[in-house]
Parts: sequence; structure tokens; C-alpha cells
Amino acid sequence: MKNRTKPKKSLAARIRSMLISLLLIYLVSMLGLYLLQRRLLFPRHMTHEIPEASEGISGLEKIWLDIPADDSTDARIEAWFIPGRGASAEHPEPLVIFAHGNAELIDYWPKKLLGYREMGVNLLLPEYRGYGRSGASPSQEAIAHDLARLYDKLKKRPEVDPARIVFHGRSIGGGVACALARLRKPRAMILQSTFTSITSMAGRYLVPGFLLRDPFDNLSVVEQLDTPILVIHGTEDNLVPFEHAEKLAKAARHGKLVAYKCTHNSCPPDWDEYWETIRTWFVHNGVLQE
Repeated sequence: MKNRTKPKKSLAARIRSMLISLLLIYLVSMLGLYLLQRRLLFPRHMTHEIPEASEGISGLEKIWLDIPADDSTDARIEAWFIPGRGASAEHPEPLVIFAHGNAELIDYWPKKLLGYREMGVNLLLPEYRGYGRSGASPSQEAIAHDLARLYDKLKKRPEVDPARIVFHGRSIGGGVACALARLRKPRAMILQSTFTSITSMAGRYLVPGFLLRDPFDNLSVVEQLDTPILVIHGTEDNLVPFEHAEKLAKAARHGKLVAYKCTHNSCPPDWDEYWETIRTWFVHNGVLQE
């Protein structure tokens, strides 16, 4: 009896089989990404509280805001208010609402941002849902509405000038600032190490935009805002390419781009220069008086 060998697959059949396997792997990966994307976008499990972070900061006030939670129960988010030097009911001063990065807490920022207090500017550090000591789960829409509630609360404080409220966002915080700007118009806005959109960032990894639940379309917000926008970015940013900053600054009606030689997490490299840049820009745009 003659041995019969199994016929080999044609080259076309092998290529087709390989492409089907790759497609299945891609589809499974996209499904996993869809289900886990908020854990990746808001990696609050990577943050660590600093119990002593609020100590030694003159005038720091802890604010708790009740919010509606995902499961229809009540929850709270935390925010820290630091009054500007010289701010009072008789002399109300600007307020900066600072939105931090996605793997950070408000605990990390009081001392780094004391430059605002020194120039007489009030500072609000709002925490995101699910981060630190705050309850519920984060999303673009929920965080933006939480900050809008804080905006409404803080603008009524006697030491705050409601006509001079500035949004300042770092990294994904720039997306939070832009999302807030859709709900409340700022006097001015600072975008630091910020992307044009999560969609554009994800596109680099072949992730289709329709899968993204929190697109953070910052570019469209910047294009629509008729307000001064300062874009600060590192030319060696290894996470958000510098071209994102260039596009944001170009799209802004009243935009200014400040570039530093630094990476995503080492920006700014010189804090004294950084604060002088912000102070000068504030004066130029009427946020601060000489």
C-alpha cells in the first residue's frame, strides 16, 4: 500500500489562517481594553496617600463635597483650599483650580504649588472620584461635574474674585480642565504636559476611537474657547509627544506655548522660571495686577 502524505496548505491558505489568528488576538485585546480602560486611564491603585501632606501649609482648609455615586448612594470627594497671600473679603483675589495627573493625588501638590499662594492667588486642589480618600468611581463626565460643583461653591467665597478663576491641568488633568471648561468658562487656562485627546493617543496603538469611554477631546475645547490659554510642555516628553502641545497652542485663539527641555514627569526643570512665566502671563492677561 502506498503512503499518502497530507497535502500541504497553499501559501495563500497559510497567510489567511495567520491573518485570522491575528484578527482574533486583536479583537480579544480590544475587548479587554474596553473592559479595563478606566483602570488603565485612572490607575488610582498606583497612588499612595501622604498623611502629613497638608501639615505646615498656612490656611489650608479641607473641603468635603457630597456627590451622587454610581450605585445611587451618596459619596464624598475631598478638596483642599489654600488662600493666596493677602486675599480677603476686602481684597478678593484670583482662584486657580488645579487638576492633577492620573497616577497622582492632591497630597502630592500643596508644597509644589505654593508659588500661587506667594503671588496672592487662591488655590483649590480637588480630588478625583475614587482617588485617595474620595468615594465613587472616576469618569470624564463625573469628574467634570464634580469640579463644576466645587467651582460654584468656591466662587462664592469672599476672598475669591469670581471673575478671575483659572483652570490649570497637568497631563490628564489638562483633560479634566478642558472637560470642566465645557461646563464653566474660565478666565484663563493652563495646560501642562497635556495631549490633544485620548483618542489621538490611543490611535498610536491602533485602538479605535469608538471604544473609548472617556475621550478627553481637549483640542475641540481649545478651539472653541475665547480665553487666554498657556500651554507648557517638555520637548523631551516621553509620554505625550511635544507635537500635542504645538497643536493645542496653534488651535487656541489666544494661545501661548512655553517649551522646556524636560520629560513628562520632570516638567518644569526650573521652578523659579516656571513661576515667573506664569506670573508674567497672568499680569499680561489681566488675571493679576502689577
